[in-house]
Amino acid sequence: MNQWTRKIKESRLVKALVYSVVGSLSYPGLTLFNKMRIRGMDRLSGLPAQNVLFVCNHQTYFADVIALLHVFCAVSWGKRKRLGVPYYLFWPYTRIKFVSAEETMKKNWIGKLFSLAGSIWVKRTWVADDQVVRKGLNPSDTRKIAAALDKNWVITFPQGTTTPYVPGRKGTAFIIKHAKPIVIPVVFTGFSTAFDKKGLRLVKKNTQLTITFKEPLDINYDDSLESILEQVMDAIEQSQKFAPARTNP
Repeated sequence: MNQWTRKIKESRLVKALVYSVVGSLSYPGLTLFNKMRIRGMDRLSGLPAQNVLFVCNHQTYFADVIALLHVFCAVSWGKRKRLGVPYYLFWPYTRIKFVSAEETMKKNWIGKLFSLAGSIWVKRTWVADDQVVRKGLNPSDTRKIAAALDKNWVITFPQGTTTPYVPGRKGTAFIIKHAKPIVIPVVFTGFSTAFDKKGLRLVKKNTQLTITFKEPLDINYDDSLESILEQVMDAIEQSQKFAPARTNP
């Protein structure tokens, strides 16, 4: 990323423009055509302005993050229970970053536009010595996320996919272990029913959408990556103990 691109992405005016456009277009689908319920919203007002990591289950590519941006901006204007009239979009809280796959954000103009709202692009697969190393976070990407935590709230999705109940990735646990952020679990329900996979098209109206902000995790940062990841996956209700039981035909 060159210097001018970085300045554009960090501009409050640019972010305000993107928030107002994306937020205004998404508001009806979140609150007018569907029913939005936010649990634990009042817990956000006492958090510091930096080093807070929101770990979430992932139901759509964009709608989940957009909904969180609505909530965070509403909280910055004193909202505690619900979104209300979206005037908060026109001068929003901008110290928010969210982790997104570079290959997804580069696919179309919508992803590129939305990236101006504060995305941290990561590569889920990277190449070393002309060979694909593995899927997961590139070590340099974990450093980018840790650096973003120094001044921001950061949103991440440990599974890196919208498929429910798949294992989380250790990159999230690595960031938690080394950056030692306040970790807030967030659970989404209803979004995969109301929206298409991208989260940009409404497919079912009158759906109950729920966002639950849980209490900060009590984490022993000296624990193993496996233990920390297990704690996170339980908190966002995506470990196998939460998966529906299979029935034989």
